[in-house]
Amino acid sequence: MGRLVARRALLAVPVLLVVTFGAFALAAASPFDPVKAYAGTAALGADQETLDRLRDNLGVDRPFAAQWWEWLTSAVTGDLGQSSVLRQPVAEAIGERIVWSTLLCAVAFAVAVLLGTLLGVLAARRPGSLLDRTVTSLAYSLEAAPVFWIALLAVWLFALQLDILPAGGLTDTGSEYVTAGQVASHLILPAGVLAVSQLPWFTLYVRQGVGDALAEDPVRGARARGLGERTVLLGHALRSGLLPVLTLIGSRVPELITGALLVETVFSWPGIAAATVEAATAVDFPLLAALTTLATAAVLAGNLLADLLYGLTDPRVKLSEM
Repeated sequence: MGRLVARRALLAVPVLLVVTFGAFALAAASPFDPVKAYAGTAALGADQETLDRLRDNLGVDRPFAAQWWEWLTSAVTGDLGQSSVLRQPVAEAIGERIVWSTLLCAVAFAVAVLLGTLLGVLAARRPGSLLDRTVTSLAYSLEAAPVFWIALLAVWLFALQLDILPAGGLTDTGSEYVTAGQVASHLILPAGVLAVSQLPWFTLYVRQGVGDALAEDPVRGARARGLGERTVLLGHALRSGLLPVLTLIGSRVPELITGALLVETVFSWPGIAAATVEAATAVDFPLLAALTTLATAAVLAGNLLADLLYGLTDPRVKLSEM
């Protein structure tokens, strides 16, 4: 296991270098002007000399490759630079927001995996039944629904029509303190929407995997020996049927991150979504590079986790050979 982790960590280095360089290159090609974004409305009445001086102070007048190299050498020492749009250190800006984004993604992912597994197993037990057709149809419908549309529908139904859940934010309006109860109530809608956007994939994968496992010879032999249906399902079919889901965990991380950005925007959740949008529109090189690196590292970590779980669960797979 240690060798696999070390090998993947070494392979991640060139990937992160290419990704960060590409982020600087794309930002340099962006039509947005970082100086005007930094100055705001004051840039409308400023003369060209003032704008040029500000451009020099921000360091955006240099080639993007030079900016990338300066940021990279500083990032190695732990200095991620200063965010021009948020007016604070990049590390501080990310640190204030990453906790809430991690909480949102962790809760949503756990709900999607657990509920998807349950629905997939129930549907696989009786293929072609009313429950199977209902679960499958619902999964395909949700799979095609955009996450922002689900989020807006949830706000309309639960916040505006039924008035049982807050429409957004982290705490109640006018609250001076962040309490666990307020966070929990405000987390239900965004986490639920994000979980629903990921739910169809796990449901369909579990249904297919468990359904195939129930038709295999070992399961038929277990039934022929007189084992109960519960033992056959949980002790034989479920373990074999969940193996494909382990690889799905890693592949869903990019979709989870993208969905989280949209959900955070709709529900005004104080995660990294707003920082990402502001960094892109204001061409904030240091912040944009740091957020891109963070997202890439999360994807690589998700793929590594999926491989580790697969190797630990499937006796036919050896981690030393991966």
